[in-house]
Amino acid sequence: MASTSPQQRPSQPHGQRPRILVTRKLPDAVEARITRDYDATLNPADNVFDADRLVRESAGHDGILVCSTEKLPAAVIETLPPEVKIVATFSVGHDHIDLAAAKTRGLAVTNTPDVLTDATADITFLLLLAAARRAYEGERTIREDRWGRWEPTGMLGVHVTGKRLAILGMGRIGRAVAQRARGFEMEIHYNNRSRLAPELEQGAIYHEDPEELLSVADFLSINCPSSKETYHFLNADRIARLPDGAVVVNTARGNIVHDESLIAALKSGKLAAAGLDVFENEPNIHPGYRDLPNCFLLPHIGSATLETRHAMGFRALDNLDAFFAGKESRDRLA
Repeated sequence: MASTSPQQRPSQPHGQRPRILVTRKLPDAVEARITRDYDATLNPADNVFDADRLVRESAGHDGILVCSTEKLPAAVIETLPPEVKIVATFSVGHDHIDLAAAKTRGLAVTNTPDVLTDATADITFLLLLAAARRAYEGERTIREDRWGRWEPTGMLGVHVTGKRLAILGMGRIGRAVAQRARGFEMEIHYNNRSRLAPELEQGAIYHEDPEELLSVADFLSINCPSSKETYHFLNADRIARLPDGAVVVNTARGNIVHDESLIAALKSGKLAAAGLDVFENEPNIHPGYRDLPNCFLLPHIGSATLETRHAMGFRALDNLDAFFAGKESRDRLA
């Protein structure tokens, strides 16, 4: 996993440390490096930063280190104090930041790609297996002391090995999911904005049309970015294109799925199961998911290993280090 050691220091022109506002409580090792190299304002209580507080408390700071929980639409970016020159987000996703508004203002924006690929791909397969094999129902049976005798037809799930896995979005995470799927002898199909080179494709079958991809999806793994084009992509019409009894897994962004359509398909039996780590309007998820026995739910923990969160923090700091040293940040988005 690529990361930067806490021992590396940014150059500090003129002997003055840049002032950084940190909106969330971050891992200790990350905060130690921040406070060593920057004049940092931390959030040890992890109190909520709404838009008003973000604008107010960013006064006097040269940069802000945010998470995906802090929203920076155009209205917020336009009212940030003029001394704020960069926003570094502790995330790969950047749909919480209006990049066009940032470019117009001259505000640099960076993210943290690469370092959470494996952790998110691992969670994708946890969701896939748990949804297919009815893990939620099985665990409840144990915890509620309802386990009776073994039954030949009890708790029958969906077989994974050898099935067709359709991956919507074959970027770093999608390719890592495909790598894991090969261990289960799955037949891999994918849709991407452009076809991969053969050495990256590794035998996966490309579908230029995502609608065509859906028709072969015994399992559908959503790994594409959130965008205007993918907003509510998985709606009722597209769910109808999936084979009966398919399993849907989402570790990308919640708004790629139309909740009511997915819930209806899980209730009707059109879909066998779903595994979800992300939700629209999280943590205020659609209440219809909570009572579905064939839905395995996680609270957006795709990157939640200590190693990964360290790497994310160090990557964000690498970007800040480069920016304040007058160099190009490797992950600059705006």
